[in-house]
Amino acid sequence: MRKILVLGGYGGFGARLSRRLAGDGFDVLVAGRNLEAAKALAAQLPNARALRADRNGDMAAILDEHKPFLLIDAAGPFQQSDDRVARACIKAGVHYIDLADARDFVGAIGSLDAQAKAQGVTVISGASSVPALSSAVVTELGKGMQAVRSIDMSISASNRATAGASVAAAILSYVGKPVRLWRGRRWQDATGWHMLRCETYVVAGHRPLRRLVALADVPDHDLLVDSAIGRPSVIFRAGPEFAFQTLALWLLSWPVAWGWLTSLRKIGRFLLPLQSTTAKLGTARSAVTIDIKGIAQGAMQARRWTLIAENGDGVEIPTLPAQLLARALRDNRLSPGARHAGGLLSLDDFRTLFRDMTIGEETTEALYTPLYQRVMGSAFAHLSEPVRTMHDVFGDGGAKGEAVVIRGRSLAARLTAKLFGFPAAGKHALHVSFEERNGIEQWTRDFSGQCFSSRLSEENERLVERFGPFRFAFDLLPRGNRLSMEIRRWSFLRIRLPLLLAPRSTAHEWAQNDRFHFDVSIALPFIGPVVHYRGWLRPID
Repeated sequence: MRKILVLGGYGGFGARLSRRLAGDGFDVLVAGRNLEAAKALAAQLPNARALRADRNGDMAAILDEHKPFLLIDAAGPFQQSDDRVARACIKAGVHYIDLADARDFVGAIGSLDAQAKAQGVTVISGASSVPALSSAVVTELGKGMQAVRSIDMSISASNRATAGASVAAAILSYVGKPVRLWRGRRWQDATGWHMLRCETYVVAGHRPLRRLVALADVPDHDLLVDSAIGRPSVIFRAGPEFAFQTLALWLLSWPVAWGWLTSLRKIGRFLLPLQSTTAKLGTARSAVTIDIKGIAQGAMQARRWTLIAENGDGVEIPTLPAQLLARALRDNRLSPGARHAGGLLSLDDFRTLFRDMTIGEETTEALYTPLYQRVMGSAFAHLSEPVRTMHDVFGDGGAKGEAVVIRGRSLAARLTAKLFGFPAAGKHALHVSFEERNGIEQWTRDFSGQCFSSRLSEENERLVERFGPFRFAFDLLPRGNRLSMEIRRWSFLRIRLPLLLAPRSTAHEWAQNDRFHFDVSIALPFIGPVVHYRGWLRPID
């Protein structure tokens, strides 16, 4: 009988994993610093024994004494942790798996590859919902796609799933901190637990769920960018069941983001009791959704996979990859070496375990037509290729080039330009990020580090551009070899305003020397010129 040592084997995830491994016929060593808790669980399981062990202590002696076939680290937290346990396993000739979801920790495990191969040992990090399950779903959704442009993921856990100290510490380690994301075809910093979104989870035969989720930092923000065809943008959000919990953390994130606090990790001991008092409230329902957008057979396709877990089964999901990989090691189906868990399992592997749980899953797909093409109809096809390409916005994209900006000189013009965030006068390096969601595009223009954004949508066969509370409706008209944007109405807080008082906006786009060129000028009645910028862009591959 193969022996597996489970560090943190009596904890929130560790206990579930220990039960699963014992059910698979393994001899389980339930290990951790609390020997009494380990004994209590081991007494409930067949072929299980309790063991005192500290992942930060001398693991070499424990491995030498008990000689397990495999060690699984379910203790955590792995944020700001080191690889001493994995190194001890390699030296002892013991296979190693962990449930880490710490971005840096999982991403660095490959540094042990040569040592693991030399010892004939398999070392796997990230055997959890991310990146093990997430990468399996992305691989399934991406079949047949020539390029993936964006990957958007979220997880919302049941409130009845007890959040242990390690889980709380992991979340609090990045709340309010910079999170590095690949967006707009370049690396940018966002803020942990910001980018709030209401996510709806729908699976046939299950009541829909609607949850508030926020940006979490996970290994997929690096791993999927590098592994998916086309280097897509990747964004992962997470959230508890109740919106007030998500909002409370969001509010607490601001002192960290402003630099008033270095971290929220120290308040974890106060949050856990609060979570425990509400543990009996809410439902036993959890959900996951993963959206990818890409190009398949020349067409834009959006594909979405959704899972809803009932009866508290959602909390089992983070343990499933370790169980599946332990079986694979037992059956000699994994080669020696150190690597992350992304790509090691298929979605069908997970389905073998989903069948014994109250879980529903569903995959949907839809074709997509870009915004400018929807507005212009057949006239879009007659635009030059660089102009069409710039407006083939789907999922995520980016372009870079140069621009020259001229600003109005009057006080009123300067104040207006500042209000809208228009760039300073001069020559600028220009980067434009494109983000599309539900048919609405957000363009973020970065002029030498000074950014302003607008949102573009379709309304009554016109293009509508929104700057904060102001909305401007344009006709898109081909004028010779140029595309012209001509204003037809405008509003403030959707209250229509007289066209006579509208900004005098002249916007042209055209192709020259295989580049996309633009020329935009904005003036106001009674004020005169506000800003005029012109230049060129090229899409970033």
